[in-house]
Amino acid sequence: MTNESHLGKLYLVGTPIGNLEDITLRATRILREVDLIAAEDTRRTGKLLQHLQIDKPQISYHEHNHNSRIPELISHLKQGKNIALVTDAGMPSISDPGYKLVREAIASNIRVIPIPGGTAVISALAASGLPTDRFIFEGFLPQKEQDRQARLELLRNETRTIVFYEAPHRLVKTLKDLEIALGVREIVLGREITKIHEEFWRGSIAEAIALYTELRQPKGEYTLVLRGAAENNLMMSEAELKIELQQLLDQGMTRSQASRHLAKLTSLSRREIYQLDLNIES
Repeated sequence: MTNESHLGKLYLVGTPIGNLEDITLRATRILREVDLIAAEDTRRTGKLLQHLQIDKPQISYHEHNHNSRIPELISHLKQGKNIALVTDAGMPSISDPGYKLVREAIASNIRVIPIPGGTAVISALAASGLPTDRFIFEGFLPQKEQDRQARLELLRNETRTIVFYEAPHRLVKTLKDLEIALGVREIVLGREITKIHEEFWRGSIAEAIALYTELRQPKGEYTLVLRGAAENNLMMSEAELKIELQQLLDQGMTRSQASRHLAKLTSLSRREIYQLDLNIES
């Protein structure tokens, strides 16, 4: 059996996603005790370390240099140095290249130790009010149009709650793409989670598009929590849904009956469909 006692340890240290008070006591201790901190942005991590009154050497590790950094960091670990990997916000290796270092550390029999911290995924999901028993995390959608559409097509019939990350300058495009690909859905937009301007907005995708094209300018980082497709879900745009509602009303159904009927076929609740119905003259 390989003797690993001489090897260093790789700590995955969760850091605050906005509010510095969210740093844990254990994370603070680990950052103080390790030999080296591998940071996505040494300047941002430097501010956190200054807040914690910790003086520790840093080395940059990010999307643009991870291929050259990994051998260097593995070498330090093999020499017995303990390293803390941190990202700008949240848990390292979630939507960043940290997992590649973790993979190489495991291959080198180096112990990998997670130090839990806040994540926008879980925080937004917990506060969304959407089902949390089953969910998937998609991170950022691909930027290339073909890859983006292919990814959304795979999610069309996904029944679990879906969580995305999105930057403000791409928010409206992403919302429009979601509406085209997935139809009428309930969505929650978590903005600047844990920060001073934290906000959770809830409504339909169409309402979110209207909000951010007519009334607001997207600002801050967004976490999107989207209701999954209903079992045997009928995919309809909001316009198609309204037409279907009108046809049911013309057939003699009450608004409540029509809303209940369509709720069984779509991912929306009876109440949400009934609210859409209020714009229809029967």
